[in-house]
Amino acid sequence: MKILIDTNIVLDYLLDRMPFSKAAEWIFSQTEYGQFDTFIGGTTVTTVHYLITKALGAKMSYSYIEKLLRLFQIAPITHTVLASALDLKFPDFEDAVLHEAAIHVGAEAIITRDMKGFHRAKIPVYSSDEFVSAFTSILEKEKV
Repeated sequence: MKILIDTNIVLDYLLDRMPFSKAAEWIFSQTEYGQFDTFIGGTTVTTVHYLITKALGAKMSYSYIEKLLRLFQIAPITHTVLASALDLKFPDFEDAVLHEAAIHVGAEAIITRDMKGFHRAKIPVYSSDEFVSAFTSILEKEKV
């Protein structure tokens, strides 16, 4: 399954933002095990770099960026993605950009903690907790 995770999910994991980091950790680990074909937006990489540098320093930031680039595919932010995002008229342009990046890579869902930001999405949107609950039971059934 192809998914795109929002920047807030990445930051939950990297900054261990409790109680949200548990679900984010599950998504990261399942991606690492090959359960999901997981994307992050190109803008997520630059936002993470900026925020992690401020919080933990440049050395740690570059280490985290390297990890993200090894683990996730990048949903490109192209002219087409930006123009499509403008047409959506989402309340938050950044959410519209990630939505359109997800659409353009064929993602089947977006995982975010900002459900309101994606209320007009054309693909399913899950909170990280909802996603973990739904797919934990599916993955358990597949093991049987």
